[in-house]
Amino acid sequence: MSRKQQVPRPGADLGADDTGCPILHVDMDAFYAGVELRDRPDLRGTPVIIGAPGARGVVLSATYEARRFGVHSAMPMTRARRLCPQAVIIPPSRGKYAEVSRRVMEIFQTFTPEVEPIASDEAFLDVGGARKRLGPPAAIARMIREQVEREQGITCSVGVASSKFVAKLASQHCKPDGLFVVPADRVVDFLHPLPVAALWGVGERTERSLARLGVKTVGDLARTPVDTLQRELGQAAGAHLAALAWGRDERPVTPDVPDKSIGAEETFATDIADPAEIRRELLRLSERVAARLRKGGSVGRTVSVKLRRADFTTLSRSRSLREPTDVAKILYDVSCALYAASGLENVHLRLVGVRVENLSPAAGATRQLGLGERETGWREAEQAMDRAVRRFGQDAVLPASLVRPPFDGIDP
Repeated sequence: MSRKQQVPRPGADLGADDTGCPILHVDMDAFYAGVELRDRPDLRGTPVIIGAPGARGVVLSATYEARRFGVHSAMPMTRARRLCPQAVIIPPSRGKYAEVSRRVMEIFQTFTPEVEPIASDEAFLDVGGARKRLGPPAAIARMIREQVEREQGITCSVGVASSKFVAKLASQHCKPDGLFVVPADRVVDFLHPLPVAALWGVGERTERSLARLGVKTVGDLARTPVDTLQRELGQAAGAHLAALAWGRDERPVTPDVPDKSIGAEETFATDIADPAEIRRELLRLSERVAARLRKGGSVGRTVSVKLRRADFTTLSRSRSLREPTDVAKILYDVSCALYAASGLENVHLRLVGVRVENLSPAAGATRQLGLGERETGWREAEQAMDRAVRRFGQDAVLPASLVRPPFDGIDP
């Protein structure tokens, strides 16, 4: 488990009084690994790691059996294999995970329209309006868990509380495959024994700053004067953490939070300096980003590229367009121009990325045709590609430069 996930269990039994606790945090258990085990039940109970097996790969997910050896997400795969050499390594199947995520979110919507996804595998729900129809929050949480497991074959953990912040901590408290209620009048009892690292906004640097004040637990933080915290951490951060230490979190569940940006990036198995190969990767990433834009009904005005050298120094460059777009051809042209202007052509790179920002709904976007430009063109061609992909699969239609010749030594 990661540092942020290590939420120790408080000693007191907080009970299951869910009065005044309309907020649920539903979190899939080891999501990618859970999906793979659903399809490979013979691996249940064994250490399994999801991630690219190469030297540059990182852990995307790991079963709890693997986590007992110290394996956690975002860990380099080489280190994970040293910690747990007996683990089965499964390359990720991102399309499968996206489909399961979509279906899980649809399950949530059958219980309440107040659903705020915060990742592909977790969401906040406000079930206050569903009490008359479905019963109290804890009962709704049990129904959600049962339906997710019955329909998708994976498990989830649910925290039930009076606020989003406490509900998220509660779901971590009962992992895996659990349900935990923090009664509204027992929030302080739940929070104060926890380490300060459990709080949102407390990273390693903030934790060190608080340690200098003698603050190790949330209870220590709650008893520290706010002005002392503000002098050490800054006005906003000090006030924010002081409020969280007493369980104060007024943020509502906000359905359909629009994406602020959409991007994709790739870490190479070996560093690449060949500009033709880099541009080829920029094309592939532009295609992925544009397809996600069109699927989400968005267009974007700012295109940026991310270029990471072999020594891990990273350069980002961006350009704003005259008109927002969801066309891969345009994203690719701009990305190549930014790459050419970066001064990193013929320089060994370990990672490249393409991102589109300043998003807006595609339905409201207007397009000014250039002199002699046809009304239909690249966008319509790419929409046709989208339809072919939906019908025949992810690689049904590709730009010619992305089609590898046969027998090139790379598995399809």
